[in-house]
Amino acid sequence: MNIATTRGTTSRAMSLPNILTYGRIAAIPVVVGCIYAQSIMDYPLWLRWVAVAIFIGAAVTDYLDGYYARIWNQQSAFGRMLDPIADKLLVASCLLMLAADGIIHGWSLWAAIVILCREILVSGLREYLAALRVSVPVTKLAKWKTTVQLVAIGFLLAGPAGDEVVSVVSLIGLVLLWASAILTMYTGYDYFRAGIHHLIKEDEG
Repeated sequence: MNIATTRGTTSRAMSLPNILTYGRIAAIPVVVGCIYAQSIMDYPLWLRWVAVAIFIGAAVTDYLDGYYARIWNQQSAFGRMLDPIADKLLVASCLLMLAADGIIHGWSLWAAIVILCREILVSGLREYLAALRVSVPVTKLAKWKTTVQLVAIGFLLAGPAGDEVVSVVSLIGLVLLWASAILTMYTGYDYFRAGIHHLIKEDEG
């Protein structure tokens, strides 16, 4: 690899869209730490608002990194790889912490399990299809699923702190969590169907 190629790779890795993605990953331990400190170590409720604020900032970067990558023509293979990983790490970490916190409990745990299982399924399918050089585009419904998911987690992170302001904040979060789980199953089926289609073609070939 020559110097020009190395500089080009470094430049793409440190582009603004990728920096925003790094920021989303860096936000994860802070959000989880705030919820852990408040719920497990019984620190003040205002820590939940700190978690919500940081989570909203991280969620906004999910839109901004793709937007800037498109308008500034800074799309890269590294960014396409890292962006969905950052999303999955953020969602999975928050869902696990909210389950430990008890905000997600009872039957609602099944919604969280569906979401996590779908993410694992899609990751495996994408890895398999990538080996076949097959790209599965993200559908508009999948983008709506992600939006509902992030909004649900935002409400649930507020949890008891939000309930002190409006008593139905946690309930709204749980309803949205179920809505996102339903969308998750539907979009997951789309990915699974596409994966099976290419798997059959590969076996026949």
